[in-house]
Amino acid sequence: MRRAMRIATMLILLLAGLPQAGAVIEIHQFDDPAQEALYDQLTHELRCLVCQNQNLADSHADLAKDLREEIYEMVRAGKGKQQIIDFMVQRYGDFVLYRPPVKPLTLPLWLGPFALLSLALAVYAFIVYRRSRRGAAEALLDAAAREKARRLLGDKEQEHS
Repeated sequence: MRRAMRIATMLILLLAGLPQAGAVIEIHQFDDPAQEALYDQLTHELRCLVCQNQNLADSHADLAKDLREEIYEMVRAGKGKQQIIDFMVQRYGDFVLYRPPVKPLTLPLWLGPFALLSLALAVYAFIVYRRSRRGAAEALLDAAAREKARRLLGDKEQEHS
């Protein structure tokens, strides 16, 4: 039984490592270090269109690989950072940017988190307010109940005397 468990564990670990075994390492040659720095900067600043909140440099998606290759070709052709960003935005929209520009179409991206935070704080304040009012009412009720109990007990003590 133990041997079967060991074999099963080894198979699971082996199979878990298979996707990484097929991964290809991209090697790009640049004419100068400035081009390489520009490439690295762009692949870290631009978002993968397939992956959830991952930049092009970290993504293993096929589309990200294609976009990295396209950026590489544009950098090698001597295009500047803004030219490459403009091309990517024109082709894929503002979603490709981690920091999209503030304009009517992107306002929900910029204001959404603040609106949600404000709503959460308002709900929290409402809950705290209701609890404090309920607590005050319960405190009054407790005081009234204590007084009534004291009167009842006082009446009983007088009956026993």
